[in-house]
Amino acid sequence: MQTQSPQTNITISAGPRDSQWIDRLKEEYAALINYIKTNKSEDNDWVKLEPANKECTNWKGKCWVVHNLIRYEFDFQFEIPPTYPLAPIEIEIPSLDGLTPKMYRGGKICIDIHFAPLWQKNAPKFGIVHALQLALAPWLAAEIPVLIEEGKIKKD
Repeated sequence: MQTQSPQTNITISAGPRDSQWIDRLKEEYAALINYIKTNKSEDNDWVKLEPANKECTNWKGKCWVVHNLIRYEFDFQFEIPPTYPLAPIEIEIPSLDGLTPKMYRGGKICIDIHFAPLWQKNAPKFGIVHALQLALAPWLAAEIPVLIEEGKIKKD
């Protein structure tokens, strides 16, 4: 799975508790739209995402991986942490909970070793699009083929 690097860094350092949260969301949306448009134009579409509540603190979406010419699709979700953007987003894929040691309870993908330090170094200019591109995409690319080959994921 190849993904294009996000073209936009977020400039507003605000989380859900801050008065500038709406301004931050506007930048987040612009970065997400740009990222998804770029991926679609390069026939590299792999994710759909939308807010799950009106405050845009809970999000849900679908992501997919093609392995051996078969598409595997997964629902995912995340909550914006109260200390965002200093704390990274923890992405959950509930349907894969317990299938790999590189996942925590509730289906949260492991971000400790690679993504969390990168987030800490780049906060607050990293946002949702960076979590998708630099945490979820590589995790899917590394873990899903292994889970398929081990027979833990089967296509219906």
